[in-house]
Amino acid sequence: MSRRRFPNTYVIIALIIALCAVVTWLVPGGEPQTWQVFSAVYHGFVKQAGIIVFILVVGGAFWLLNATGAVAAGISRFIVRVGKRDKWVLVAITLLFSLAGAVFGMSEETIPFVGIVVPLAISMGYDAMMGMLIVYVAANVGFSSAFLNPFTVGIAQGMAELPLFSGMEYRLFCWALLTLLLMVFVVLYARRTRKAPAVQVQEAAQPAALTRRQAWILVVLLVTVVMLIVGVTVWDWYLPEITGLFLVMGIVCGIIAGFSANRIADELIAGAKDILSAALVVGFASGIIVILEDGKAIDSILGALQRGLADAGPVASLSGMYGIQALINFVIPSATAKAAATIPIMAPFSDMVGVSRQAMVLAFQFGDGFTNMITPTSGVLMAALAMARIPYTKWVKWIWKMVVVLLVLGLLLLIPTVLFTIPEF
Repeated sequence: MSRRRFPNTYVIIALIIALCAVVTWLVPGGEPQTWQVFSAVYHGFVKQAGIIVFILVVGGAFWLLNATGAVAAGISRFIVRVGKRDKWVLVAITLLFSLAGAVFGMSEETIPFVGIVVPLAISMGYDAMMGMLIVYVAANVGFSSAFLNPFTVGIAQGMAELPLFSGMEYRLFCWALLTLLLMVFVVLYARRTRKAPAVQVQEAAQPAALTRRQAWILVVLLVTVVMLIVGVTVWDWYLPEITGLFLVMGIVCGIIAGFSANRIADELIAGAKDILSAALVVGFASGIIVILEDGKAIDSILGALQRGLADAGPVASLSGMYGIQALINFVIPSATAKAAATIPIMAPFSDMVGVSRQAMVLAFQFGDGFTNMITPTSGVLMAALAMARIPYTKWVKWIWKMVVVLLVLGLLLLIPTVLFTIPEF
């Protein structure tokens, strides 16, 4: 007998749309939705057209960047240059991957590096868990507390009608604090687990050299990040400008790599195809809010949520939103899909209960990111564990306490956004 597959994201969204249509028949003052469940998808795509284009172009640009091999070679070169300086190399690699998660949302890209760093960690006298810790966990901590990640912060803020990458200062503080605590844990774990180092690193772990072209490509990436920070903080850039910036970055990197015009176009298209699923998810998931709005059910839902938390206060309301995002992640591990399904509802709800939309987006980030390290529906986690040859059950027994600690820290970092005056929050 074949095992039943867990429903994929599109099936889950379709079921939610159908459920929302049923809700419009039940809530007071609702306008029953029937065949509109199909037209809602069209209207959802129209509603989020800007975000969808943003995802496709940025996805294509990063695919083109990765096709040059510059990022992989740069990280690999860094790992080799720091050599086997014991705890310093562990801390440095942790910082590097956390920064990658925070700036451009490194997630799937961690999988091949697990294959490089795990043998390196073992050769230094540590275990496979250490390799996962300084690559996969570090990238997820950065992803969770990202301050420039276009695939989480950018999309969520765009849907919440906030200036893109606004509130960066507090997010930067959260990232720095969580990364520092992770580095402390790495050092403590290293002291507790190190054994006699192996004779040498496996040959498969030896990376390729960084070429001069790739070095210039990394310079372009750095300039792009600087331009992005200046653009959103000084020039009030939004989706069109940021989309254009990443497109230019991809094309320039392709030119430096020596790609032909056809190759550049092919890589951009390949990147758009690769991320097409995420873009489609945004359109489909937006159909949820379209059904609720057209069926006059959204006000009833928001009203019920408000009444349920009427006496709870902003802190409890924000905590509730945080918990909801963390739980939904076990069903919808895609940050893009979760943003499309929840942000349009959470944004007006946060207005009603006196919670800023910035705080709501931060709750989305934390709730989405931390549980990625344990949810069995995450393809990235399963692939990384396969690369590290760590059974899922063994991983859960090792990581669950850290996930709980991170969830608690996330809640503690959310509370000041309600109790104190924080710029742009």
